[in-house]
Amino acid sequence: NYKEAAADARKLVNAFPSYGDARILLGRILAWQKDYKQAAAVIDTLLKTEPDNADALSARRDISLWSKENTAVATDFRTGYSFDYFTKPYTRFWQVFSLGAGHRFKWGPASAGVNVGNLITDESTNIYATELQFEAEAYPRLSNQNYAYVAYAYSPGTYFPTHRAALELWQILPAGWAVSAGLNYYYFDRSVFIALASVEKYLGKYWLSGKCYVYFKDDGPRTSFYLNARRYFNDFDYLQLTLGTGTAPDEPYGIREDINRLSANSVRLAYNFNIKGRFSVRLGAG
Repeated sequence: NYKEAAADARKLVNAFPSYGDARILLGRILAWQKDYKQAAAVIDTLLKTEPDNADALSARRDISLWSKENTAVATDFRTGYSFDYFTKPYTRFWQVFSLGAGHRFKWGPASAGVNVGNLITDESTNIYATELQFEAEAYPRLSNQNYAYVAYAYSPGTYFPTHRAALELWQILPAGWAVSAGLNYYYFDRSVFIALASVEKYLGKYWLSGKCYVYFKDDGPRTSFYLNARRYFNDFDYLQLTLGTGTAPDEPYGIREDINRLSANSVRLAYNFNIKGRFSVRLGAG
């Protein structure tokens, strides 16, 4: 009975103004009744005094997603293009076109698609190859404090890995902190394993992440470190800076090239923005 529940929650808030859980409850009850404006105002009042309250931040994100201004569609179609180009120690132009669809299930979002990879080299090797990779991924919610990333991809080609699989588990901690650990697996003519661990922090409008990758090579493990800083302008629009150093790649689309490297330093900048609640666009370079 939302009406009675809202009235009781409001009495509780009025009697104990500093009781944050009561405000979060009231905000969610109002949001369930689609009174998004008032629900957001209730949560924003709490965030003024407790900006790092994880439950309040979660409720605020849900209210934004449910609101009419920013309705998260159940099913989406997505496409993308990325490329890497370098001339030392040899020339490689590796580009990937992607096409797929995603759906928000009750247990979390999932997507599937196909990647078309194209590799062009210099005259010394004279390679011009185009091949396909089929992939699926999901972010299942395990509990209110845990969620996971699960992915698998298959390619019949030569330059994509024949099999690519990933598993990462997150534990949400108090005060906007979170930690994760996982394992990436690739198979070409042999198996490749890359383990990872991260620590994350939400700080007001910022999200900060430190991630370590451990690449298990034949001659011993190799590591890399990546720092991410994301500045949110609202619940959907953000600017992200990534700095990395080390051997293990963090975005191994063309990992046959990546696994041969001894070391690398990288910097990337990306901007993600939403258009009228129906289009999400991500542009980046590195």
